[in-house]
Amino acid sequence: QVQFVESGGGLVQPGGSLRLSCVASGFPFSSTGIGWFRQTPGKERELVARLTNFGGSAVYADSVKGRFTISRDNGKNTVYLQMSSLKVEDTAVYYCNAITLVDWVPTPRFGSWGQGTQVTVSS
Repeated sequence: QVQFVESGGGLVQPGGSLRLSCVASGFPFSSTGIGWFRQTPGKERELVARLTNFGGSAVYADSVKGRFTISRDNGKNTVYLQMSSLKVEDTAVYYCNAITLVDWVPTPRFGSWGQGTQVTVSS
């Protein structure tokens, strides 16, 4: 059974930092691309960062480039998202999921999602 457990969110002031963690299980983690998504009410889930399998290349959405860093620990089946210089518009629920390419478009691999972790950036 595929499972994702996200943690590390919270309330932070603009310009602050947070580190999110996601522990995955139920699939071969190290050989699977992995990504972080975020969602705000009324909007579709947005892919903000992804990492290819075996700790390869990282790709970021333009909105977070230079501020967020994705990394993985294959020994712990865990993916991290280090967020710095946070902005109010980064406020969202953050989720992780495996990534697959559908017609070369990065897409969530599994239909099951974790509970997410809430990030609120506010003064």
